[in-house]
Amino acid sequence: MQRVNRRHLIAGGLGVLGAGALAACSRDVQSEAPAPESTASLSHIHAIVRDPVDSSVVLLAAHEGLFRLSDQQPIAVGPEIDLMGFTVTPDGRYLASGHPGPGVDLPEPLGLIESTDRGESWNVISRGGESDFHALASTSDRVLGFDGELRLSEDGQTWTTLPIGSMPASVAIAEASGTMLAATEDGVLRSEDGASWDRLDTPQLIQLLTWVDEQTIVGASVEGHLLISHDAGGSWTVSQQSLGEISALGAGLTVEGALEVLVVAGASVLRTLDGGETAERLL
Repeated sequence: MQRVNRRHLIAGGLGVLGAGALAACSRDVQSEAPAPESTASLSHIHAIVRDPVDSSVVLLAAHEGLFRLSDQQPIAVGPEIDLMGFTVTPDGRYLASGHPGPGVDLPEPLGLIESTDRGESWNVISRGGESDFHALASTSDRVLGFDGELRLSEDGQTWTTLPIGSMPASVAIAEASGTMLAATEDGVLRSEDGASWDRLDTPQLIQLLTWVDEQTIVGASVEGHLLISHDAGGSWTVSQQSLGEISALGAGLTVEGALEVLVVAGASVLRTLDGGETAERLL
């Protein structure tokens, strides 16, 4: 497989503007020309997550493509793709959706694409030319996405459409149980089987959410507060501090077992270990 290296450093400021094969359609990704050094701003970050294979790496999925944070600078990885949806499986496969950039030989929209070399190259595994998943989540063996319909797949190729009463802005799926969550304008909806949904009682309206483990959920409210549940949504704590307009959210446990939350808030990438009361600026 031919690969595209786009390891130039984005030297400009960060300007955030808001908020898993069908062999017949698998394609190598190749740019027509090498990407030049760029001083353009990074905008529209749609996802933030730590790489489970290398916990030192924080990944940003953005309008301009995939980036790794290094020494408080975003370094571009692979081809230029507008990554509207992005998730990483526990075994380190990158899954994404969105739109191809200039000179990138992928369908429009992308459908579900996969990278097994940490973002250097991508291939389509299903729904190429059909789906643009704006909300995407995964476990080791399941993918949950929303492209105007809520869809669930156990192999990344065959999808089941799930009924849901409200459009999700964010989705999550638990690794062991497969319990699904959807953040909607009507609140957080939860389903064990995708056939029926119940509404969780949350102190504030949650717009972004993620599972950390089978009991721990982290959410971000429309007011910029972090909400954390340690009993699968039965009860919640809310940060006193607002981090601002949060457009991307990721969470996990550190090697020491602490709960780490990563957010893109306003023009900053932040890390907090105390539920949002204090935050370290990563970018």
